Amino acid sequence: MKMKGCAESGGCPSDYAAVSVSALSLFLLLARSAFPFLYHKLSIPKGSAFWVPIVQILASLDLLVSVVVRMHMSVNLISIERRQWWQSCYMWAVWLEGPFGFGLLLSCRIVQVYHLYFIFVKKRLPPIRSHIILPLVLLPWIAGAAIIQLKQPLNYRCQMSARWVTPSMVLHSIYVVIFVGLTRSIQHVNFRFDELKDLWRGVVISTFSLVFWVVAYILNEIHEDVEWLRVGSRFLLALMFSRLMFSGKSCGPQTSVFILAFFSYSSSQPLLSQISLRKREGPRYESMGQALGIPGYEIQLQRQSMAIDCNEPLDKLLLDKRFRQSFMAFADSCLAGESVHFYEEVLELGELPADDSVRRIYMARHIIQKYIVAGSPMEVNISHRTRQQILNSADLAHPNLFNTALNELLQLIKTNLAREYWSSVYYMKLQEAGAKANGHDLELAMSWNVTPRLSYVHAADDPFHQDNLMPSQRS
Repeated sequence: MKMKGCAESGGCPSDYAAVSVSALSLFLLLARSAFPFLYHKLSIPKGSAFWVPIVQILASLDLLVSVVVRMHMSVNLISIERRQWWQSCYMWAVWLEGPFGFGLLLSCRIVQVYHLYFIFVKKRLPPIRSHIILPLVLLPWIAGAAIIQLKQPLNYRCQMSARWVTPSMVLHSIYVVIFVGLTRSIQHVNFRFDELKDLWRGVVISTFSLVFWVVAYILNEIHEDVEWLRVGSRFLLALMFSRLMFSGKSCGPQTSVFILAFFSYSSSQPLLSQISLRKREGPRYESMGQALGIPGYEIQLQRQSMAIDCNEPLDKLLLDKRFRQSFMAFADSCLAGESVHFYEEVLELGELPADDSVRRIYMARHIIQKYIVAGSPMEVNISHRTRQQILNSADLAHPNLFNTALNELLQLIKTNLAREYWSSVYYMKLQEAGAKANGHDLELAMSWNVTPRLSYVHAADDPFHQDNLMPSQRS
């Protein structure tokens, strides 16, 4: 097939290569998102911790499929008779490729930065829920697509004139500028994971793809008769950056560079992001405390050779890790271990210096999402007033953030679990282990069959997870 023929009618080898790479990128995206849950058997998170990544995957799928179909319509790569509504250029080139493709991907990133800004700069949970702010950010894209739909400017090749492409470029540029500005506002935060790195990668990819699209469109307008330029620009756009929205003569499918740059776990689920897709290994860290490098992670072992005195106050006994592990195993066997797990993680939080606000916020956010938010994986039984005080706190790094909740739960533990524990087999095991005063025998004391619910540290640490929060109100 001659270059001129395939440049005009489609079917160039480069077109098929671009489509193949697009299909591969979609497979990599799905594999990257599903691998931790399928291979490591991790629990699926609830709320926005689940649906926000799903929205990003669907947006990537929309963008990928719509651009491929639009390229088919534009250069007749395959024969399509547009007799049905789902074969319309406006469905693929306007709606799926714009508001529900690139626009949705970029809006998710902007909302993500917004949440990180509130959590780590303002030190409080965002006042607007993610399922409210995301449609608001996406609204200009929907309005633009509606105008295009009403004016019907697309020709039979699903292309538009410069009169319509220019406003599209402006819309893309505005969102990229907002994305850059918000990312700069949090660049001073010393993130412990790859949140900032992934955001800047998204900024670079989106900016470069926008510039490349503009240059390719201008060159194709000026040198419309240069066939190799049309084929080459179409292939490069398809291979690396994708045509963004409402473009003119050059278009191509979204591929791995762009899609995978916009999809990342680190900002929404830090512990989950530690799982490698290339190596069959689990996370490097088993808990948020370990991932944050909390000093004294193996705390309170100085009493390991001493017998446990059941007459001592419970809050003092729980400082002993041997006792706490035994009591936690007993509580888990009664399906009531949330309070003890909460106590241990708050204890870890207390090991962080008061001036280490970033790590304290990481740990506090993890505790809130795991134990405090209504419907959370291990929701603890505390009063509504206490729950709202924590959720509406103006300082997530405050050293006394969980004190009231801790006191309430200790009272519940003393009333219920503590009385039954002293006559349980777990306490008998603890006494036997304590009688072996040698330090190397401590392994027996640590060998209790603690429930797999401890592995729920893989639950989402998601700045979007505001679905169950009530409107901000001061106590």
